[in-house]
Amino acid sequence: MGRLRLQPLGEVCLGEECRSPGSVLRGPEDDAELQLVLGKLKEQDLASGFTTAIRASIDYVLDGARTSRFDLLSKDVHPGERASVGAKLEYEAQRVFKWAKAKPLDIEIAGVPVDLKSTVGDNWAIPTEAHCHLCICTQMRLKGNVHKSWLIRTHTSWLYRGKGNKDGKRGIAVDARHQWGVPLYDWTPLPVNPLTLLTENQKDQVFDPGRGQEVRLLRLFKYLPMTVIERSAVLTVCANRQDPMRRARAIKEEAAKQGILLLCGTWISDRAVAETHGYDLGPGDWVAIPNGSDQVEPPGEGFLF
Repeated sequence: MGRLRLQPLGEVCLGEECRSPGSVLRGPEDDAELQLVLGKLKEQDLASGFTTAIRASIDYVLDGARTSRFDLLSKDVHPGERASVGAKLEYEAQRVFKWAKAKPLDIEIAGVPVDLKSTVGDNWAIPTEAHCHLCICTQMRLKGNVHKSWLIRTHTSWLYRGKGNKDGKRGIAVDARHQWGVPLYDWTPLPVNPLTLLTENQKDQVFDPGRGQEVRLLRLFKYLPMTVIERSAVLTVCANRQDPMRRARAIKEEAAKQGILLLCGTWISDRAVAETHGYDLGPGDWVAIPNGSDQVEPPGEGFLF
C-alpha cells in the first residue's frame, strides 16, 4: 500500500460526522479533547500496565496449560491466533486500567469516547464508527519483544482510501501516525518467556511425553538456573497433567541432592533466601540456584508467562 498524500492541517476533514469543531483538521496540540484525555492518561503507568495486559493476552491465546505452547511465533500457532492477541488486549487493557466499557466506542476517558486498537502487525484496522474519534493504538513487535502505544485522532482524511476490508475498516496513513500520533510511552520490552531459552535438545528433554512430571521439571530447573520461572511455565511443561505445582514442590529435596537450591515464592522463607541472591519471587515463581553460586543480581529478562 502506497503512502497517502495527507490533507494539511486547517483543511476540512472528509469525515461527515467529524468530532473536530468545524470539522477542521487540527494537530494534537490544538485538539482540546485529545489534550483532556492525554492529561488523564498521564496519571497512569501506561507502559507497565500495557506490559501486564499484553502478557495476559498472549497467555490466553497460547493456553499453555492445555496446549504446551509457549512461543507465539512458533509454527504451532496459527496466524489467526496470533492476530487475536490484539483483540484480547482490548479487554485486558480495560481490566488492568479499570477503564469502564462505554458506548459508542470501547471506553470513555474524561467523558470523551475512546476506541482501543491493537496489532501484532504494522497497522490498525479502524472501524467506521471510530473514524474521526480518539483511539489508543498499541503495536506489539513480537520478534523484537517490544510494544508501544499512541493516542491519535483517526480522522477519515488520515485513513487509507479505498473500500477497506469487508467491515469497512481502514488503516491509518503512516505519515499521519508519525506527524499527529502522540506516543504514550517509549518502546517497552516484553520480558522473555524462559521456555524459549531452552535449546532444541533441552526442549525435547523437558517436554518428553514418556517421562513423568518430576523428572521433566527437574530438567527444566537444571537447564535454566538462576532464571525466575513463573507458575504458568510450570503448567505449560506439565500440560494436562494432575497437580503439577505439587509435583514441582516434591522435587526440592532431589534438587538439593543434585546441588541445586530450588526456591518457591509460595513460602516466605524461600522468598527471603531468594532476596539475598537478588531475586524478587512472586507467590507462584520459582528459581534454581546452584550450590556455590555467588550471583547477587538476577540475569536480565529471564521471566514471563
